[in-house]
Amino acid sequence: MDATAMRRRIAEMPVARLATVDVAGRPHVVPICFVVDGDTLYFAVDAKPKRTSDLKRLRNIAANPSVSVLFDHYEDDWSRLWWVRIDGAAQIVADVAQAEHAIEMLAGRYPQYRHARPIGPVVAISVFRMSGWSPIQA
Repeated sequence: MDATAMRRRIAEMPVARLATVDVAGRPHVVPICFVVDGDTLYFAVDAKPKRTSDLKRLRNIAANPSVSVLFDHYEDDWSRLWWVRIDGAAQIVADVAQAEHAIEMLAGRYPQYRHARPIGPVVAISVFRMSGWSPIQA
């Protein structure tokens, strides 16, 4: 699958799975809402209820910025399966203007965020590598 097809498929997905690794090397995977701006993917901690505000994904990123994000599509017709994975370096956005820009983009993509804006923090992932697979190269 070429880069244009991978980017198109990513743009069509409403949710992805973020994989981080803790200090002991244990993986942690959570779903995220996201937006892509050039070679940077953003997500933000939103107002949905969570058990704690001390989120494992944020602790993991602080300890090890290497992450992967998986976008995938499943159907019973296996000729229509596909996946795209990006690998990159994540960081919690410290710049207020950059964080606000990311939140504006997220609110533009998700109607729910227009009514309940993400509270943050915002995370930026600099994409180093994209890979993907589909039985049909489109």
